[in-house]
Amino acid sequence: MPLASCRYAVDDLDLEQPRNKTMNSNKLILLDADGVLVDYHEGYAMGWERAFGYRPQVKDPQGYHPRNYWDVPDLDEAARAHLNDKGLTEEVWASMPALPGAVLACEKLQAAGFTLGCLTALRPAMQPARQANLAALGFKMSSVTAVGPHSDGNPKLAELLLRRPVAFVDDLLPYLQGLPEGTWRALIDVRPNHSPNRREDLEAPHSRHASLLEFSDMWVARALTTA
Repeated sequence: MPLASCRYAVDDLDLEQPRNKTMNSNKLILLDADGVLVDYHEGYAMGWERAFGYRPQVKDPQGYHPRNYWDVPDLDEAARAHLNDKGLTEEVWASMPALPGAVLACEKLQAAGFTLGCLTALRPAMQPARQANLAALGFKMSSVTAVGPHSDGNPKLAELLLRRPVAFVDDLLPYLQGLPEGTWRALIDVRPNHSPNRREDLEAPHSRHASLLEFSDMWVARALTTA
């Protein structure tokens, strides 16, 4: 799917969905970090260079996973451990660049009266590094919560059910499954190759976007329309 097809004009959305008898009046929006706020592909290249001594070249600009995007070999268990321990260090997690327009997107949402929190699948030991990174980039988060990496099911679900945000923005469709009624599921959907965001067995998001800035413009317009 070309990137342009991920763009949704406000007029194309059902602005009342999921507004119903259990509509969430919470002003909290939770945001993923990697692929939504910060450029994990760039961070992966930084970590790779630390671990293996060279910066990889781009292989597929439309590759969803860094291992598909960058021209890197498959890693065995020992090499993956080396990458995590020596490459994707606390310093790397604390120095990833912001995605274009992401800081502005957050400012627009906050100016419209929404509170923002970051909910990331990063391992909890790196939560302070993530907090420092976001603060240094100019993101003003009310909270930064690291719930750990992939596991069976949705590792973010317990936190989402507890906090019941009015919207949750992620770049991984499986993490938008099972959310509480009244939470808008927004997917940042950019690189289609090898993407889990094309799985037809999963519940579709309420909206797809090419960037957080695109989401914020839609959401602020939606808030004005449904106020």
